Amino acid sequence: MIGKTRPISEVAEYLGIDAAQVIPYGSDKAKVSIKALKGRPLKGKLILTSALTPTAAGEGKTTISIGLAQGLQAIGKRSVLALREPSMGPVFGRKGGATGGGMSSLTPADSINLHFTGDFHAITSAHNLLSAVIDNALFYGTTRLDPAKVTWKRVLDMNDRSLRNVVIGLNKQGVARESSFDITPASEIMAVLCLSESMDDLRERLDRMVIGFTRDDEAVYAREMKVTGALLAVLKDAVNPNLVQSIEGVPAFVHGGPFANIAHGCNSVLATKMALAYGDYVVTEGGFAFDLGAEKFLDIKCRQAGLSPDAIVIVATIRALKMHGGVAKDQLETPDVEAVKRGLENLGAHLESAARFKRPVVVAINLFAASDTAEEVQAVKDFCAGMGVRCAAADVFGKGGPGAEELARLVAEAADEPSPEFSCLYGLDDAVEVKMEKIATQMYGADGVDVSAPARKKLALLEKNGLTGLSVCMAKTQNSLSDDASLLGRPRGFRIHVRDFEIANGAGYLVALTGTIMRMPALPRVPSAEQIDVDEDGRITGMKG
Repeated sequence: MIGKTRPISEVAEYLGIDAAQVIPYGSDKAKVSIKALKGRPLKGKLILTSALTPTAAGEGKTTISIGLAQGLQAIGKRSVLALREPSMGPVFGRKGGATGGGMSSLTPADSINLHFTGDFHAITSAHNLLSAVIDNALFYGTTRLDPAKVTWKRVLDMNDRSLRNVVIGLNKQGVARESSFDITPASEIMAVLCLSESMDDLRERLDRMVIGFTRDDEAVYAREMKVTGALLAVLKDAVNPNLVQSIEGVPAFVHGGPFANIAHGCNSVLATKMALAYGDYVVTEGGFAFDLGAEKFLDIKCRQAGLSPDAIVIVATIRALKMHGGVAKDQLETPDVEAVKRGLENLGAHLESAARFKRPVVVAINLFAASDTAEEVQAVKDFCAGMGVRCAAADVFGKGGPGAEELARLVAEAADEPSPEFSCLYGLDDAVEVKMEKIATQMYGADGVDVSAPARKKLALLEKNGLTGLSVCMAKTQNSLSDDASLLGRPRGFRIHVRDFEIANGAGYLVALTGTIMRMPALPRVPSAEQIDVDEDGRITGMKG
């Protein structure tokens, strides 16, 4: 199996999955029934991949994740990937696809980046079905909801700034009210599906979602709309993890796709556990940098699912370190060891954050072979050695698995070490302000948290309804450790500004909106969609990796 792809039925057979539990979507992808988890011990080692703060230079976290899994396979380990599904918003917007790159890619990449097996469509449809039922109940007056206090929005898997604020129900076609759209990865149903462990769990989570409040400020739950069964019918196939593979034949469960800047940023619990049940070394990731995706993976996903990583990998590039060190994007190919050293402050902040969770850490330098110099790479290795952290450079884009063998050996060694009992950063019984302070000071390096008056009023409403004993999901820019996207490197002397709260009771967390972060992204001046086309043979061109 090493080094080449196979029909997806053979990938499932290689893993030992009963053919009766495999639901093919053509010859190159399949869904695996959640029944395939029944009675299976979770024997695999879990490896969490994260990164330093993203820059315009690119870090390649997913490329490293795939390359690392291929490298583990190349040194004789039974590796499996557990990754998120891409959203079409970034594919057509600014970021491009999310299937790796070069010799460390998933296949079929175009399908995964677009409609795939329809999971995002199902989540969008289920979310908007509930939206339609809510407005129908308002129209007929069959709900306790105050029209002015409906918190359930609509979603669309596309970047569309014009939908951030809308007015619905005009011309006597409904109850006129202000509302908005989020992008599908920010849907609570996305989070609920990704954190559920069974159909019964999914049902219970859908039931307890908060959709708004009465005139007396009492919470109204989705179960009161009496359509949970219908939502389950829409989601019944989407709940099953998707199975694909890397271009070197490493099995990959790709399922769910919440963003880490506005949601919890991890693939589904079911996919992660399925990978752990059928693989020996499982490589997964938390979106964006350690301060966002990894913190949420640990404090939200691991807490709820009873998981804990055996090792943590933090990805860095020489190019990104230079940007954090003050170098302009058009000067990144010019050797500059001093800029790399300045940028290492950002990596150091994430290494210190990771150390709080008492798991072995490995730094992966994602090589850009044409421009990175030996002196620059050595500066990173020396820095890591000074912090007592393993470090290896890997050319996974150009060489695939063979380019990651040194990294794979270090990661396997780290994952095999005994670790102390896992503990989260904060307790669920802590006050919300305490939870946010711990995240802001220990993960971001902030001096503290400031909560606006409107946010305090919202928090009081949630406290009144007993909705604060949850994890906190900080919605914060991915481009800085602070909530100001322009502050690169390791900013100091700043505070985090919380302007609002949103409740995701079904997902088990409270969302704190900071800075100017939006739950509906926008397209850039020149969207990636302008470069995408299809030739006469149906081949898609121009899609970023």
